[in-house]
Amino acid sequence: MQSGLFITFEGIDGAGKSTHIGAVADAFRRHGRTVRLTREPGGTPLAEKLRELVLNDPMDPLTEALLMFAARRDHLQQVIEPALAAGEVVLCDRFTDATFAYQGHGRGFDLQVLSLLEAWVQAMPDDTVRQPDMTLWFDLPAAVAATRLASARVPDRFEAQPQVFFERVSAGYAARAAAAHHRFVRIDAHQPLERVADEVRAALAARTWLPGAGA
Repeated sequence: MQSGLFITFEGIDGAGKSTHIGAVADAFRRHGRTVRLTREPGGTPLAEKLRELVLNDPMDPLTEALLMFAARRDHLQQVIEPALAAGEVVLCDRFTDATFAYQGHGRGFDLQVLSLLEAWVQAMPDDTVRQPDMTLWFDLPAAVAATRLASARVPDRFEAQPQVFFERVSAGYAARAAAAHHRFVRIDAHQPLERVADEVRAALAARTWLPGAGA
């Protein structure tokens, strides 16, 4: 049985990361892999209920962070870990890097507390901490993202934040990428859609997960 793969898609709201998840899923399926598409916060019935609270109800940063990690714990236990154990490819729209970027840098919440929660919630039986095998970071200037969001659907609590918030979030992603450069791949999201897709395919081909650049 092939080993499971855990790939996350990260970026500020408006970066376009969600656009590419389906194409990556199709590419893996063409190469005979079973794919599990999921998202955070969310991915399980309980986590989806918590998602609605986080995205729509006012709360302080600690409550927000705790709900994110509560949803993540259920998601790991019910979906991610079983899928990886079964040899599936798990493609997740956001994971813990988003919590550090949004709650940590965006909201200004204590990064050490987030690190402690990360260690507790993502603890593995071998005393390691569950992390993605690869994180595709769709990097886009906050000003460009704001323009894209202006014509989008009715914004949630995060999408409605001012540009300076997303500048802090972007800085948070850059900090996480610098600390985990072995798993982060920066994707330049400020270019035509097909060129972004080319970068995604190249990143996956470089790991030999999708021979022939995932075509």
